[in-house]
Amino acid sequence: MNNLNSNIFEYLYVLESDDLFLAEIKRNDLGEYAAIGERFQWLRVEKSTWEISKLTFRSMDSSEEIEERYFEEGFLKFNPESGTYIEKFNSAQHALSNVSKQEVPNGLNEHIRALLLGNVLSA
Repeated sequence: MNNLNSNIFEYLYVLESDDLFLAEIKRNDLGEYAAIGERFQWLRVEKSTWEISKLTFRSMDSSEEIEERYFEEGFLKFNPESGTYIEKFNSAQHALSNVSKQEVPNGLNEHIRALLLGNVLSA
């Protein structure tokens, strides 16, 4: 993955559908005493508007083949190739590609960086 984020964050996972990105980031700009929920964040990014919302992490489960993440907003299940995100109350289901090992689009880097720095970028 590219590293145009000036080291304030790094991607741990990036999953993509036609409509959105789900990304787990690790913030490197916070002190060692920052809460784990601040240092590690899951973000949902709408591709059409670049609107970013933080997912509220609840719990996780991991095995050699499958990763599962439970959020207040829904459930994510993924492996090294693909995944599925099911929104709360089954209001929508998203088929995802795991693009964690690929170079992410610059727009994604720019908008996450702006969010973390408190700047607002337009779509």
